[in-house]
Amino acid sequence: MQFDSKSASLAAAALAAGLASRSVTEAAPAPVPQYNVEKCYGIAAAGQNDCQTVTHSCAGEAKQARERDSWIYVPAGTCVKIDGASLKRG
Repeated sequence: MQFDSKSASLAAAALAAGLASRSVTEAAPAPVPQYNVEKCYGIAAAGQNDCQTVTHSCAGEAKQARERDSWIYVPAGTCVKIDGASLKRG
């Protein structure tokens, strides 16, 4: 299945909205979405990462945007299309 940029943007927005609605007391790894995904490093907004890094232990704890070791799930094949993104931990 191919995703165009509009679909990828909508999927990313839906994921971000879902993560933003979680309370801090529910901090845990984000569930894996029900579509083919990849971990995309270096693009998460502050507080919107999907899981732990070397500096924090759970989802939603990134202190600043675009931390090189913070990642979010994106539809498979889209990470390489995002400026500044990487499939490998930075």
